[in-house]
Amino acid sequence: MAQSHVKNIQAHLGGLPALVMTDAVSIRYACGFHIDDGAAVITPDKAWVITDSRYVEAATAAIRDMEVLCTGAGRGLNAILGEIFAQNHLASAGASPAYLSHARWQWLEQAIGVPLTASDLVKELRAGKDQSEVDAIVKAQRIAERALEDVLGFIRPGVTEKDVTAELVYKMYKYGGEGNSFDPIVVTGAKTSMPHGVPGDVVIKDGDFVTMDFGALYDGYCSDMTRTVAVGHATDEMKKVYDTVLRAQLAGIEAAGRPGATGRDIHEAGAKVIEAAGYGEYFGHGFGHSLGLEIHEDPGAHMRNDKPMPEGAVISAEPGIYLPGRFGVRIEDMLWLHDGVAEDLTKAPKELIVL
Repeated sequence: MAQSHVKNIQAHLGGLPALVMTDAVSIRYACGFHIDDGAAVITPDKAWVITDSRYVEAATAAIRDMEVLCTGAGRGLNAILGEIFAQNHLASAGASPAYLSHARWQWLEQAIGVPLTASDLVKELRAGKDQSEVDAIVKAQRIAERALEDVLGFIRPGVTEKDVTAELVYKMYKYGGEGNSFDPIVVTGAKTSMPHGVPGDVVIKDGDFVTMDFGALYDGYCSDMTRTVAVGHATDEMKKVYDTVLRAQLAGIEAAGRPGATGRDIHEAGAKVIEAAGYGEYFGHGFGHSLGLEIHEDPGAHMRNDKPMPEGAVISAEPGIYLPGRFGVRIEDMLWLHDGVAEDLTKAPKELIVL
C-alpha cells in the first residue's frame, strides 16, 4: 500500500488551522487508502479520516497517522465533521476548489460551522512524486508492458480493435493490475489519425498501423503508454512519420532533463522536430501531462505552462502526427523528473515494430 502523506501535509500547512477533504483522490493521497463518500481533516498535530461501515474494518487495519471514525447510529458525516471542528476549536479551514462544486462548498461550510478558504495544497504536493509513488507507477507500467508483449503476438489481420482491447484489459488484470488507468484506445487504419479514437469493430488489415494507448492501475496509481505498430508492412511515408515522432519524443525527453525546464520548453523541443519535418499542423495537442493518482494531473508539458516543472514530477512524453483520413502515429513514455534528469520509466521498445 502506498504510504501515508499526512505528515508531509501537516508540515506544509503554514498558518492554516485545518485542511478538509471530501474527494476520494485527496483522501487517498493523505492516508493511502481509497474511501468513497467520506472526508478527512488534517491539523498541524492531529488527523482524522471518516468513512462508513463498508470500509471501516479495512481502513482501520490499513491507515496509519490518522484516527479512523465511522458514521452510523444517527451520526452522519455532517455531524462528525461538526464535532471535530467544535471540539478542537478550529476557527477556519482550507479546502480545494478544484474538487468542490459551489453547492458542495456551501454544504461543507455548513457542516463544519466555520468559513472555508481556497487551498490547493494537496494538489500542489501531489505534483512531485516520492519514491513510494514512483514505485507504484513503475509497477503499474511493468504490468502494462507484460500485457503489450502478449498482445503483440495476438495482433494480426482479421482481428478487430475491440478484440485487441479486450486482450489488453484481460492481460493487465491477469498480471496484477487493479483496473485500467482510463478506457483503452485501440484504433487501426485511418482511425489512427484520431488521437482519442474509440475501439470498434474495425478489422485490422495488412499494411495498417495499430495505435494502442492504455495503462494499468496499481495501488491506486496510473501508468500510461502508447505504442504504434505496423501490420505486415509499412510504406516509406509511414516510416518517415514514425521516425519523426520518435525523434520529437527524444528531443522532448532531452529538454525535460535540463535544469529549470518549463512545460513550454519541453513541448517546443518536440514540436520543432515535427515542424521541421513539415508536419507541424498535424500535431495539435501538448507534449505531455502529469499523472499519478489521476491519469491527467497538473502541471503539463504544453505551450501554456511557462513555469519550471517541479522536482519529482511524473509526466507523459507523447508527441504525435495525425494525417486526417489516412493514418497517425503516437509514441508515449513516462518520465520522472528528479535530481536534474528525466528518467524514462517506460522500458517497452519504441522503434517501429512490423508484425
